[in-house]
Amino acid sequence: MSAEGTWDLSISTPIGTIQAVTEFRYEDGVLVGTARGAGEEVTLSDVLLEDGRLTWKQAVTKPMRLNLAFALTLDGDTLTGTSKAGRLPSSKVTGRRRALPAVTPR
Repeated sequence: MSAEGTWDLSISTPIGTIQAVTEFRYEDGVLVGTARGAGEEVTLSDVLLEDGRLTWKQAVTKPMRLNLAFALTLDGDTLTGTSKAGRLPSSKVTGRRRALPAVTPR
């Protein structure tokens, strides 16, 4: 199972639902990623996919400065799990992989 691709995430936080986009790809055999949302783009760290469980960390500054840890289950084109910021309660996360554009043969 691969996490590669572009994912639309919905994060249910105490201050409301945040929409974000993450992209995962392999570079030199290592899974890496970036996330965009709330007007900023950040590089993901410690990205790991093991036994259908996708985890990563990221630091954000908007809407406030937080260090987030994500723990999600990958099931085909769906992600479900949580995001945690320090001592704050966990936030529910859902995600859907974007379909690749159709290629028309010439």
